[in-house]
Amino acid sequence: MSKFLPIKKEELDCQPDFVVITGDAYVDHPSFGIAIVSRLLESRGFAVAIMAQPVNKNDFTEFGEPKYAFMVSGGNIDSMVANYTVSGKKRHKDDYSPGGVGGKRPDYAVNTYCQSVRRFYPDVAIIIGGLEASLRRFAHYDYWSDSVIPSILVSSGADLLLYGMAELTLIQLADRLQAGESLRDITDLRGTCYLTNPVKAPKNAVQCDSFEFVSENKKCYAKATVIQHEEQDEVHGRTVIQRHGSSIFVQNPPQRSLTESEMDSIYSLPFARKYHSVYDNVGGVPAIREVEFSITWTRGCFGACNFCSIALHQGRRIQTRSEDSLIYEAKSFVQNRDFKGYIHDVGGPTANFGQPSCKKQQSGQGMCRKRKCLTPQPCVNLNASHEKYLSTLRRLRKIDGVKKVFIRSGIRYDYLLTDQSKSRKEFFRELVEHHVSGQLKVAPEHCKSNVLYKMGKPPISTYERFCDEFNALTKRAKKEQYLVPYLMSSHPGATLDDALDLAIWLKKRRIRPEQVQDFYPTPGTISTAMYYTGMDIYTLERIYVAKSEHQRSTQRALLQYYKPENTALFNKLLNIRNNNKAKGSNLSEKSKHNKAKRKNRDNQKK
Repeated sequence: MSKFLPIKKEELDCQPDFVVITGDAYVDHPSFGIAIVSRLLESRGFAVAIMAQPVNKNDFTEFGEPKYAFMVSGGNIDSMVANYTVSGKKRHKDDYSPGGVGGKRPDYAVNTYCQSVRRFYPDVAIIIGGLEASLRRFAHYDYWSDSVIPSILVSSGADLLLYGMAELTLIQLADRLQAGESLRDITDLRGTCYLTNPVKAPKNAVQCDSFEFVSENKKCYAKATVIQHEEQDEVHGRTVIQRHGSSIFVQNPPQRSLTESEMDSIYSLPFARKYHSVYDNVGGVPAIREVEFSITWTRGCFGACNFCSIALHQGRRIQTRSEDSLIYEAKSFVQNRDFKGYIHDVGGPTANFGQPSCKKQQSGQGMCRKRKCLTPQPCVNLNASHEKYLSTLRRLRKIDGVKKVFIRSGIRYDYLLTDQSKSRKEFFRELVEHHVSGQLKVAPEHCKSNVLYKMGKPPISTYERFCDEFNALTKRAKKEQYLVPYLMSSHPGATLDDALDLAIWLKKRRIRPEQVQDFYPTPGTISTAMYYTGMDIYTLERIYVAKSEHQRSTQRALLQYYKPENTALFNKLLNIRNNNKAKGSNLSEKSKHNKAKRKNRDNQKK
């Protein structure tokens, strides 16, 4: 097993080049962004120290001032999502903290950590990155304060922000620092954001309305969000600027995707693949359990659901590792004494996206600005194939010591059904026969077409077709396994009537969801912009948004119509609807009768 990187001063034999601060416990596994960043720097010859969940001055000054910079991340998820439920209640559990105990990371962790570093080291260079920094890079709606707040670069006081999956950006930045450049002078690096004087603002940049404008005018906020998402393509994405008071926030164009060989090299770094032994006495770090023996083979997602942050963070372009790289990683599991023969997942944001979405993408052109690949209908140019994924899964199953290979990161069923090749039928059959651990999780999210359109999801008929094929294949394989649908209540555009329709749809199909996801307005997503503005940000048309706790809890309760505490509500609303329909029908019949009487009277007069 590889040695962990230093977490104490006595473990260092020199001044660190970089001190890496994270809001998570220290887990040296490639599913944790901080592990990739630190191992990558180490592989380039830099001395790196890890500071996990620091609290006081002794923690922040443990290693002294680094040679180049402090690097700060809130952790694998936004610290506010980690700390609070959608209803605003404090979470008592945190799978990314020692022992799974909540409260180990501060609210707005990136800001808090940066401000502490600045207090103890006023002149040190600070770099921020990771999901929290990446999604809060522009002025953004913050659900927890119910307000639009400035870019995290402004509020944190950091010098440079690395957005997206920043390995290549980090390599280029570290090499330039080593060559003697000052961090504060590096303003031309793709995949980075910085603040500057208006006089020095880049020319010919795309300009969003200022923080002051978007915080006061919801139409301005909507338009700014559209611009920000449209400029996230690595080929045609342009520099974007946004004024914040007397400063200009600058986002340089996105960094290019990693090549297959570059991805392979990232995942071949000497990870310990465990949480640090310092956490043994509290039961470890729960988040490792599902990913310890999982394999990441793809990044990016051209599905681009509106409520998902992946498009803004990882991008829509698919990046994959080679088949040999995945096999090598799987074989390393067999040598681990804790491995029981089960690979928990082989996937990514969407497991069955294993190649660029079309020939245009394969030839190195950018993603379409005004068009999604799968919704509202699959693009005619979509090149859907499962051949590569199928080949990899077959090889993994043959490895001595591997009993089962599961797919738990989810598949896009609309993409699967779009595939007209022979590999599609073979993949679907083998998925059912070999890769489902009793339940396969899929995400129809809703059944109403108007809501699904706002979500960026396919029509429900596509899901129903997938269900029919899955059930037929399962019966043929003589297996007892089921689909577990992810469902979402209170998404912008979803009314109480829509929730009732979804409950009726579920009841007809005898689906009893044990868990329901209430829409959570997280920073940076299209759906969050809809929630805040109350409009479709592309058309600027007003839409219904459930915002009060009563409105949201009612929709949530209807999706679990079968629970005794919710049955009365379901029946009451159903009766109201039926009575209204009956009244409407009676009124219609009465109107027809009166019209006939008037016509007869007119004829008699004539």
